[in-house]
Amino acid sequence: MITFKKGGVHPQENKITSQIAIENFPIPQQVVVFLGQHLGVPAVAKVSKGDKVKTGQLIAAGEAFISANIHAPVSGIVTKVDVIPDISGIKKEAIVIATEGDEWEDTIDTSSTINDKIELDKDEIIDRIKSCGIVGLGGACFPTHIKYKTPPRKQVDYLIINAAECEPYITADDRMMIEHGEECLIGIEALLIASKAPVVYVGIENNKKNAIAHLTQLADKKHPKIKICPLKVKYPQGAEKQLVQALTNRHVPAGKLPIEIGVIVNNITTAFAVYEAVQKNKPLIDTYTTISGKKVAHPKNLKIRIGTPINEVLNFVGIPENTGKIISGGPMMGKAIANINSYATKGMSSLLMMDKTESQRGEVSPCLRCGKCVSVCPMGLEPLLLQPFGEKKRYDECEANGIMNCIECGSCQFECPANRPLLDFIRLGKAKTGEMIRNRKS
Repeated sequence: MITFKKGGVHPQENKITSQIAIENFPIPQQVVVFLGQHLGVPAVAKVSKGDKVKTGQLIAAGEAFISANIHAPVSGIVTKVDVIPDISGIKKEAIVIATEGDEWEDTIDTSSTINDKIELDKDEIIDRIKSCGIVGLGGACFPTHIKYKTPPRKQVDYLIINAAECEPYITADDRMMIEHGEECLIGIEALLIASKAPVVYVGIENNKKNAIAHLTQLADKKHPKIKICPLKVKYPQGAEKQLVQALTNRHVPAGKLPIEIGVIVNNITTAFAVYEAVQKNKPLIDTYTTISGKKVAHPKNLKIRIGTPINEVLNFVGIPENTGKIISGGPMMGKAIANINSYATKGMSSLLMMDKTESQRGEVSPCLRCGKCVSVCPMGLEPLLLQPFGEKKRYDECEANGIMNCIECGSCQFECPANRPLLDFIRLGKAKTGEMIRNRKS
């Protein structure tokens, strides 16, 4: 079975919602749309208090090279442009819209009819992806159009679609492939045109057998350039560098992007968003989110308009009585939510509610020098050294020992029998080391 060569762990899958169809979450009475919900520079507001907007209308423009457009997820009246706390409690600029119905821009095709004939060329597809504010929906929210503005001498040999969904609990991608497989493949065809790659590999972990069978059948009928590749179930199979290695046997150099070795990687739900942009002229205004947890009575996969209040989503499903932690994302790489009175963003793939007992960390004891953290690190690093270097602010030694190559997957901390806070201090050390390197270069 295809997989990456070094490290990895096998956390309990807990794919509780894998058989639960995607449900539309009700449109909220008010949305709060952050201008910085993508990697790069926040978008610039193009509306003011009192403006009337339609669903899908441009409300903030990504004017920097790495930025993304933002569109109204509802129709209504802009009540203010203000700074509002995000899930971490950090105040960020946002546009607040009071909902008045759901009147869409006339240029958007809102029908459910599948349009399989792509009429745009490479440059037109890239421009459409940019204008519709499509970002990577696998975690980083990197503006998608940037990946396809390849340097003149760079040839794309492989387009890889990341459908591994290796994080425990999350099933939104799985359901997307089962329920919207044909649209996903048409979106991939559009990305093939944009990349000029000769072939595309869709990597899916082998615990999604229905999705694998469905996409394989569709690809065999209509999409000969699309190869569906079952992958071994091993975390972090969906990490970009590990996926590239597994599917192409090529290695992304330290500090470089996949395009350096002729590869572009996109998430499967991003491909669906590209289909909607290219074939329907629909901007990215929804997020597909798994709401789950072992004690959640009615876990769901939801289609949610961006800007929707997170507390409304949680109450819709029901917050278990002894919930100790709510995580945005999965349990391995997600972030604990400090402020549930915040709002959904483009990249919110999961809301995970963990019981107090489950979420409580074990008692920390001295490092046993067992080497388990080293053996499971997919990047070949030595977390038992990087953690104390980060904790003691020894950033030169952090750099010398490759801390900037850490992908923050959490495998080391998951495997540590001494419950050491490895990832916590490695993340801190990586951030400070990166700042030191940038200051040195400037």
